[in-house]
This record gives sequence, C-alpha cells and structure tokens, in this order.
Amino acid sequence: MGFVKIPAGEFLMGSEESPESLARAYPQLPRERFELLQDEGPVHRVRITKAFWMGRHEVTVGQFRRFVEASGYVPESEADGTGGYGWRADYDPSTTRRGDAFEGRDKRYSWRNPGFPQGEDHPVVNITWNDAAALAAWLTKTEGRRYRLPTEAEWEYAARAGTRSRYHSGDDPATLLQAANLFDADSARYWPRWQAMALKGSDGYAFTAPVGRFAPNAWGLFDMHGNAWEWVSDWHADDYYKHSPVDDPQGPADGGVKVRRGGSWHTWAFYARSSYRNWNAPDTRYTLVGMRLVREAMPGE
Repeated sequence: MGFVKIPAGEFLMGSEESPESLARAYPQLPRERFELLQDEGPVHRVRITKAFWMGRHEVTVGQFRRFVEASGYVPESEADGTGGYGWRADYDPSTTRRGDAFEGRDKRYSWRNPGFPQGEDHPVVNITWNDAAALAAWLTKTEGRRYRLPTEAEWEYAARAGTRSRYHSGDDPATLLQAANLFDADSARYWPRWQAMALKGSDGYAFTAPVGRFAPNAWGLFDMHGNAWEWVSDWHADDYYKHSPVDDPQGPADGGVKVRRGGSWHTWAFYARSSYRNWNAPDTRYTLVGMRLVREAMPGE
C-alpha cells in the first residue's frame, strides 16, 4: 500500500450550510433531505496534533485477498454464512420489503463477488467494520507499525486538504466528474428510476473503478469522494460535534453504529460532500462499503 504523509494542523470540521442553499445546489432532491443534517454541525475547530500517514488509495480487492490468504482470517460475510449484498441485472427492488437497490444478504455475495466484475485494483467492498479492523490489526502485528482506521476527524481533515468547499474539487457537483466515481450517466443506465439524481455526464464507470483513476486532492489522496464508502474508527452520535474536543477527537466512547465517509460509485453527489456523515452497524457488509487505512508516524518521520 502507498501512503501519503498528512501534516499536523487545524481545520473547521462540519457544515452549517442552510437548507435553502442546498436546495438551490441540488434541485433534484426533495426539500426534506436538507432538514436532516443536524449531525453535520455545529462547525467546530479541530486540531490534528500529530502528522500521520494515510492510504493513497482505498484498500483494493487484491490487497484484501493477500491479507485473507496470509492470515487465515475469514471475513464475516463468509464466517456467519449469511453473505453480503450484490447487483443482479434482473433483480427488482420493488418486490422487496425495503426496496433496496441491491439483493442481499445472500451467500452468493461477499467481498469476492459483489455481483459485478472487479479487478484486483478495484476497491474491496462488502467488508464489515470488523473486517477492516482485523486487517489493520494483522498489518500491525506483521510489520511492527501501528495501522488503524482513521478517526472521523482525520478523515475529513485529509479529504478537505485545506478546502472549505463541499468537495475538494469545489462546490459545484459537476467538478466531481473528474474527481470522483459517483452515480452518473453510466450507473443510471442500470437504475433509470434515479436518472434525475445522476451527475450530468459520464465518468466512464458504471460500477467500481480501479483506484487512482480520478484526480487526487491537493494532498495526493485519491477517491476521497466516491468509489467506495470508507469505514472510520468512530462510533456515531448526532450531537457529538457539540461536545467534541478541539485536539484529536476520537468520537463517542460507545455506540451502536460506526461512521462511514466519502460516498461510493452508486452515491448521489449530495451525499459525497466532505462534511456528510453516514453510519452502519459494525457487522454491516454492503456492496458500496470499503476502507482506507492510516499508518501512525514514527518519531522523526
């Protein structure tokens, strides 16, 4: 894995953009979507007191495969026998209770098979938070350096790379066609009922893309928006930002769901903003969710 050194520093975390402003920027979405973002505020100053190394790319299928083969670890989608989620061309969401865009849980789907073709250089998906933590722990034991998931604050600090705009590429969602693999005209061919939510253009990929195919942010990190949602270490709480410490916030002490950040290949642009927070139970495995690692800096690095 390639890593980029992220310097210590300060930034403003979160967003307090008004529903009116968001409605103008994303007219295709219903107004009530913009009233449900209280956990993005208040905007607050965060100080990252130590430099750290962050994965240049999301963890790939090939890297996760090498971990599984070398360690003997059995990912949860296989260990519990319930599988994951996946895409199937003739699957009809309207026939299911939840109306989910993907089929699952089903034993046929796992990190090995999300239902669409992936190369070894695509981001691994259908992995749980526990799977991601297991990879970090194994690398730590194997290499003698501490690897872990980023904190939510580290993730947003690194994603923004000095910006305060909605995306590291700017405020306009159209800028993401060069910076992110999101739900666009290519993906909308398979989900025509959400055509209005698609970016107006083609990024060349209907599903996941090989990591590093889009423009990096100013700190040299690729796919911080899109391709795969990325687990972070924190538990989620709606009101955490009201109580967050300035220095190196770690998230709530406990909780029921873990945060994921950044959006995916199937995500609408609104939900790929640098400030947007989403979450799932730690044993969730989904065809949109992957990971990126942090390696802690050694003295003198």
